[in-house]
Amino acid sequence: MNSHRQCPAVLIAAPASGQGKTTVTAALARLHRNQGRKVRVFKCGPDFLDPMILERASGAPVYQLDMWMVGEQESRRLLWEAAGEADLILIEGVMGLFDGTPSSADLARHFGVPVLGVIDGTAMAQTFGALALGLARYQPDLPFAGVLANRVGTVRHAQLLEGSLTEGLRWYGALSRETGIELPSRHLGLVQASELNDLDLRLDAAADSLASSCDVALPPAVEFAAPEMIAAEPLLAGVRIAVARDEAFAFTYGASLDLLRAMGAELTFFSPIRDSELPEADSLYLPGGYPELHHVALSQNTPMLTAIRAHHAAGKPLLAECGGMLYLLDSLTDVEGTRAELVGLLAGEAVMQKRLAALALQAVELPEGLLRGHTYHHSLTSTGLEPIARGLSPNGGRGAEAVYREGRMTASYVHFYFPSNPSAIAALFVPDLEAAFASKPAPTGECNSNVGAGLLAKRP
Repeated sequence: MNSHRQCPAVLIAAPASGQGKTTVTAALARLHRNQGRKVRVFKCGPDFLDPMILERASGAPVYQLDMWMVGEQESRRLLWEAAGEADLILIEGVMGLFDGTPSSADLARHFGVPVLGVIDGTAMAQTFGALALGLARYQPDLPFAGVLANRVGTVRHAQLLEGSLTEGLRWYGALSRETGIELPSRHLGLVQASELNDLDLRLDAAADSLASSCDVALPPAVEFAAPEMIAAEPLLAGVRIAVARDEAFAFTYGASLDLLRAMGAELTFFSPIRDSELPEADSLYLPGGYPELHHVALSQNTPMLTAIRAHHAAGKPLLAECGGMLYLLDSLTDVEGTRAELVGLLAGEAVMQKRLAALALQAVELPEGLLRGHTYHHSLTSTGLEPIARGLSPNGGRGAEAVYREGRMTASYVHFYFPSNPSAIAALFVPDLEAAFASKPAPTGECNSNVGAGLLAKRP
């Protein structure tokens, strides 16, 4: 196996959140794709909505890169595999370039990927150059590719911004602030790609706008080292898992579903909104999403509510995350005060808030082993149930989320990243409880890695 692969790559970052990183990353992906290149895009840190947009822009699956949740070795494997098939790798950063521990800058430095700084040029002229220089020089050992201006007014405005650059900083172009290009948002982030009927038109318009503002060229080539690979264990061989997937439940990580398949599971997708029965399944996975936007329709689908209650009553495994957990409660009330009765397997109710209720990375020590993930929600839940575990944030972020368990049902606000501990995830889904605890969970404080194409990247 070739130990190194080369591919042009940049990490798209900004001075702060809200500068338009996703719009710019999507525009770059669509621009190079339209020119005949194969583009692979990654997203730094936990996120479900941005990858939906970036998958549409690039035409290829989008996975997470993260030094804590995904891990260094697994992030290395993902980049190395992408370098073997792509003409360009784009990585969308998270928050501001230097924000958080580990930050987007830490990831860029670790893998030698140069940073493309995105700066909102609204109401700015020569100061653009000062911000660009600060991003490029704040950490002297950070590889830096150049800058791109977002939300630019006129051609003259773009020229002023480009002219402000010093010390040989490369200009990667500008995106207009036309409303047809900017992607709409909702309380958890961008609107889901499936809900934007004109998304391809927006992406092509953004790509054309970018192409007209610069000489389109590839960023520098980056050398990616190969990880050490080990085969995935068939811990879920023959296990049939029903996975909720529709407008209300769409927050799944591709790497998590890949892991289930690599361990031998057979996945079948269904809609809690429209389907009247569950697929034939040994286990059930209810991921997060936007149940609060569809809670009335969910409550009216009584055959599905009955089917999920019957699944649980039969002693079959059920994992519910965030929105999936809200679905299992007695009721859910939206921000307008509309209340809908739901599955009722978890005693309690949730009420949506206009403000963010929790945002944090989470490490949770379950009986099956340690799992990593994150929490991000706008609802508050009241229940008399006693949790079996609580999450711990590695960087002191808000949220020590409770994990509830009733029989084989496990429910929490935490979105788990399954590859952080494959054996623990297998234990949650395997129908035979004795077999689940006979498996070998990862030691406390150490997480196993991700699976792709049936392989694991081994941690040092």
